[in-house]
Amino acid sequence: MTEKTITQPLPPVRHWPALDLTGVDFDPVLTELMREGPVTRIQLPNGEGWAWLVTRYDDVRMVTNDARFSREAVMGRQVTRLAPHFIPAAGAVGFADPPDHTRLRRSVAAAFTARGVERLRDSARRMLDELVDELLQDGPPADLTEAILSPFPIAVICELMGVPAADRQSMHTWTQLILSSSHGADVSERAKNEMSAYFTQLIGDRKGSDGEDVTSLLGAAVGRAELTMDEAVGLAVLIQIGGEAVTNNSGQMFFILLTRPALWEQLRADPAIRPQAIDELLRYIPHRSAVGLSRIAMEDVDVSGVRIRQGDAVYVSYLAANRDPSVFPDPERIDFSRSPNPHVSFGFGPHYCVGGMLARLESELMVDALLERVPALKLAVPPDRVPFRKGALIRGPEALPVTW
Repeated sequence: MTEKTITQPLPPVRHWPALDLTGVDFDPVLTELMREGPVTRIQLPNGEGWAWLVTRYDDVRMVTNDARFSREAVMGRQVTRLAPHFIPAAGAVGFADPPDHTRLRRSVAAAFTARGVERLRDSARRMLDELVDELLQDGPPADLTEAILSPFPIAVICELMGVPAADRQSMHTWTQLILSSSHGADVSERAKNEMSAYFTQLIGDRKGSDGEDVTSLLGAAVGRAELTMDEAVGLAVLIQIGGEAVTNNSGQMFFILLTRPALWEQLRADPAIRPQAIDELLRYIPHRSAVGLSRIAMEDVDVSGVRIRQGDAVYVSYLAANRDPSVFPDPERIDFSRSPNPHVSFGFGPHYCVGGMLARLESELMVDALLERVPALKLAVPPDRVPFRKGALIRGPEALPVTW
């Protein structure tokens, strides 16, 4: 008797629109998809076809750390996606697999080690103190995004990159245009080309450099022929853009703290719990819209009993993984004493966010500075009047009106 192959019925394809969500509301479509099963099928507003979506914590970690799922294989394919345009260019670190990916990351690793990040602590704190001085000098009311949450991460990432202070505003403008879907693909593409041209010049000028900033490390790597100029520029653009995610993440964190005064008071009264509290806020905040970059299955793989075929596109949701009740009991509750807290807000596997440690440092410095120096800080408008970004890939408040 021959063994029959049981063909598994595919789950339905769910259309996932780009929702403009406000506050820290969790995406209702993602909530439904998580309920439907560990592996579902989705269609996003751009690109073509459908893709698998993996939402359980263990499955997300498996897919992101398994060589059978390739980022590189996405290049040249019109996979269904959120963004109207494809940000990374061929050879960019976001679409590289090991060993290429390992080689690219190694070139800038020194800037992102504990020592590299600590090197920035004093200058970052100084820059932040100056911004808080200005905030207090100008008096209430103020827009916390404009006064602190936007200029501070820009100053820090530009310092880390080795971008002169005079060019910070250009970097910020380009980043906003690249990360927004509301201006159209042409505007975003032009901004990306302008930022790339800027970094081509800067890295080219630093080919013999022994500096510790990122563009000096990249210039030296190009000079030693360890990277091509295109690879170095792609890496610089990605790190520069990623640096501004802190603005949105911290915007959501402060929105939570200012709309839940008991949490603010808890952090003010007990400074020792702040690093742990920031980790819990990072787990809880829905830091992006929908999903990020996809992968392609290089062979048939079973994930939670679902057969993913070779050539299929696969997305993971870190947001869903961070709300998996089997790993995070009572996941909808913000619990500053949650331990352990193995959240995946900075990703997992080879593509773990290179700037994760830096982002944590910035968040800690901002929380400390505002709790200590502006303890009476509060929202100047009702929570539902705080404007959130529209058409943004990374979620966060456009403005955070505060008083004290």
